[in-house]
Amino acid sequence: MSEQTRDREQAPEQTRERQTDARHRVVVVGAGMAGVQTAVALRERGFTGPVTLIGAEPHQPYDRPPLSKAVLLGTAEGSAFDVDFEALDITLRLGCEALGVRPGAHLLDTSAGPVPYDSLVLATGAEPLRLPGAEGVPGVHLLRTLDDAERLRPVLARRHDIVVVGAGWIGAEFATAAREAGCAVTVVEAADRPLAGALPAEVAAPMTRWYAEAGAVLRTHTRVTRVEPGDGPGEPGWVILDDGSRLPADAVVVGIGARPATAWLAGSGIDLGAHGEVVADDRLRSSVPDVYAVGDCASFPSGRYGERLLVHHWDNALQGPRTVAAGIGAAAGEVTEKYDPVPYFWSEQFGRFVQYAGHHTAADTTLWRGDPAGPAWTVCWLREGRLVALLAVGRPRDLAQGRKLIQAGTPMDPLLLADPAKPLKSATA
Repeated sequence: MSEQTRDREQAPEQTRERQTDARHRVVVVGAGMAGVQTAVALRERGFTGPVTLIGAEPHQPYDRPPLSKAVLLGTAEGSAFDVDFEALDITLRLGCEALGVRPGAHLLDTSAGPVPYDSLVLATGAEPLRLPGAEGVPGVHLLRTLDDAERLRPVLARRHDIVVVGAGWIGAEFATAAREAGCAVTVVEAADRPLAGALPAEVAAPMTRWYAEAGAVLRTHTRVTRVEPGDGPGEPGWVILDDGSRLPADAVVVGIGARPATAWLAGSGIDLGAHGEVVADDRLRSSVPDVYAVGDCASFPSGRYGERLLVHHWDNALQGPRTVAAGIGAAAGEVTEKYDPVPYFWSEQFGRFVQYAGHHTAADTTLWRGDPAGPAWTVCWLREGRLVALLAVGRPRDLAQGRKLIQAGTPMDPLLLADPAKPLKSATA
């Protein structure tokens, strides 16, 4: 009999009455935005039981977006959350790696030993994909953690030649920071355009010009075959491309995507999806009792969009914890609100503020507001006459109004919507 099977057979019935708050132990795994906000939301709801926040990194919990901006450029030393954990009676266990879960025994296995829980929240986020064959090569970097940003900061300060692999959101943001620092930047992208996984070709097309305008070189339809280190300390290395060309590089920054950080859940019995994410329900509960999942590591069913969503963005990590905290703090039999947000994210790249709200598919109707060759424009996606998503470049008012219209499911008038001079909120049918 396996240890996991024995744990389950010995576990009390999962229909047992919930313990009082004072005895109910909540353990949150992951000290990023989703984990910290879950712990804070529990206290804001009046939850009085023990709350433990476990983080793999030794640093005080910090926010990630500034890493590709202020922290990287040296205009800020860090981005620690402004949370008084001691005052909130939240126990921090940092430098502690989660190794597995035994749901039947209500135990979280960690590098510091097993931790018992009554409710467990999985908030381990996502981890960046690595460039095959480049592991351990000097000068090859990822940008996900505070330590990553601190290793890259002196590279930018020396204005070195940098090759960025991947023209997605993180690649564009890093390229922006590197150009601001005065570095020579070449961005290599395997697809035919930037943001190929996020936006259709006609929407990504004007963004392609942004690279050249900023003085960065963008090479599409190009793959990296290998990275060769320099001949000696301080000597630049080489990035070898599939067309045989060689790019000199003092540093290579890889931004080719991310996957949910859930490999440690193997064998736990917790259902994982096609991308390795925790498959959560509409209240962010996992497939096993008393285990929730929130943020980048979890997908959830969206009633609004009629499909399961996996959202790797900051706002999802901010909003989801409220649903988790409500579920943990709910009285027996209490029905809590479903989690069905309008996804939102933003990006600052090449002097432009880019915002996206909603979720679109290739079948949705695309409608433009403004000239994409200009500094400010918006793209809207309609489904059955209703706004389901929009991308706003330099038009924050469009984004704010559009997000509310998506939330409300308001029918839109396409002719009015296409007129950039008219407020988006007045373009209703």
